[in-house]
Amino acid sequence: MNATPVMREMAGKDIPDSVRGTTRLSTMSASYGKWPCVPAIKPHKAYGACGMTMSEMLPSVGSLADDICLVRSMHTEAVNHAPGVTLFMTGAQVPGRPSMGAWLSYGLGSETDNLPTFVVMTSSDKGKTCGQLFFDYYWGSGFLPSRFQGVRFRNTGDLVPYLTNPPGVSPAGRRALLDDIAAMNAAHLADYGDPEIDTRIAQYEMAFHMQSSVQELVDFSGETQPTIERYGADALNKGTYANNCLIARRLLERGVRFVQLMHSGWDQHGNLFTQLEQQCIDTEGPSAALVRDLKDRGMLDDTLIVWGGEFGRTPFGQGDPAKPAGRDHFGKAYSWWLAGGGVKPGTVYGSTDEFGWNITEKPVHVHDMQATMLHLCGIDHTRLTFRYQGREYRLTDVHGSVVEGILA
Repeated sequence: MNATPVMREMAGKDIPDSVRGTTRLSTMSASYGKWPCVPAIKPHKAYGACGMTMSEMLPSVGSLADDICLVRSMHTEAVNHAPGVTLFMTGAQVPGRPSMGAWLSYGLGSETDNLPTFVVMTSSDKGKTCGQLFFDYYWGSGFLPSRFQGVRFRNTGDLVPYLTNPPGVSPAGRRALLDDIAAMNAAHLADYGDPEIDTRIAQYEMAFHMQSSVQELVDFSGETQPTIERYGADALNKGTYANNCLIARRLLERGVRFVQLMHSGWDQHGNLFTQLEQQCIDTEGPSAALVRDLKDRGMLDDTLIVWGGEFGRTPFGQGDPAKPAGRDHFGKAYSWWLAGGGVKPGTVYGSTDEFGWNITEKPVHVHDMQATMLHLCGIDHTRLTFRYQGREYRLTDVHGSVVEGILA
């Protein structure tokens, strides 16, 4: 939310019809009769030599202003969470298509034999204030062979279940068993040519290697104390966003192509003035730490970091119009930030009107961002296709253009 003088002056007053127009809203607010303007809940300030303006609730990200690109003109058709996430992760609001990580696994292949090409980790706000669910199709392979789907690391219990050999089974015995199973599967594959058999062979082999690689991955004894402190107080607390950011860096070091972190709780319909700041406290510091850590290790130039969500929140308040306590979903204009991987640093791209309602310059649709992300990964989004049910599909379907203005 931009902290504009007009928003402050109009606080509590209805946002004009001329601004709202015919914008599609969720059923929670579409029938409202009043649209009380709610300005930014905390002051904004300029950060970095570039003077990028952000909320004071984002001091760590703000300190990276000269290293990131802030896109203020994202937009989407989605008005609810699951369709919105599905759209930016798979290119369609209806589940069933491959996720972005699956497309990149399919297009780029693997750089490691010991860990999956595509890893997913989830976390949530400590108060569990939001009922958002993480559906498997957010990292699924859709109609691509299932070997390209993401592997979800759990935030409770074993990071990956069933990796430990049961009592009485030695590593050598496990290896011999898997070799025999692989031989039978290979014979079956030769007879039937089913790609899912090939997937099963690869999954067994990967699981065997992960018996040792996952234990090493989460052995933080080699991390320096300054590094742990950089990620914050929760860095070593399993299942937290901070811990996931630290693991993400270690995954990237070990050749994992695509790491997807998802954090729930961004849904302040009635607790805006308390929960939003807590969400920022939990996530913005570790996010900035990940960028700095990669930069210090010389990895940022060839690692693309993207921070965003399925939509933004309404400039008007939700609840009692005399004392609104939240904001509803809003896809007409919102922001993402990116760092590294060929992105132009210290840049603000796009802008909105003084209410943050309508994009006034350089709109970036979800499909445009997908096309740009693939471009930054060395892929022409129009050529990474897969034939299914008689037609060629791609992540961006028949849409999307590379946003040249955010490229370094």
